[in-house]
Amino acid sequence: MRTLSKKTQYTLRALYALSRTYGQGPTLSATIAKAEAIPQDFLENILLYLKREGLVSSKKGKGGGYALLSPPDQITLGRVIRLTEGPLAPLPCASETAYRKCDECVDDRFCGTRMVMREVRDAMAAILDRTTLAQICTRMDDARQTAQDGDGLMFYI
Repeated sequence: MRTLSKKTQYTLRALYALSRTYGQGPTLSATIAKAEAIPQDFLENILLYLKREGLVSSKKGKGGGYALLSPPDQITLGRVIRLTEGPLAPLPCASETAYRKCDECVDDRFCGTRMVMREVRDAMAAILDRTTLAQICTRMDDARQTAQDGDGLMFYI
């Protein structure tokens, strides 16, 4: 199975940072880079790409930076991952949006591997298309709070 590229991992982290400041005005790329441990040059390229794709806006000069164009509860991980990685399917013949018959396949209607990979694609899409940036930020905040409250350990007397 393929793994998420560094670009996608950094993209998601940058979007989480922008989600946390949504509605508070633009955030400097340097602030995001430092907070999320993303190389500045790499982040700039990511943010420019996200701007071209209509996910973020930018403002130059004093008070400038980047901001989400839509609320974080309206941006799904599925959308972001498809933007950066392409189709979710592990094989081209299992893709909803970029179907292509495998070269070595005799008849994809009866291919067991395709059948299973369609299930994998559908399961991934179901999770990623219902999970928003806002939900992930809440989950991360909850995990941090649990860790601060004693690493989540419970003691029974």
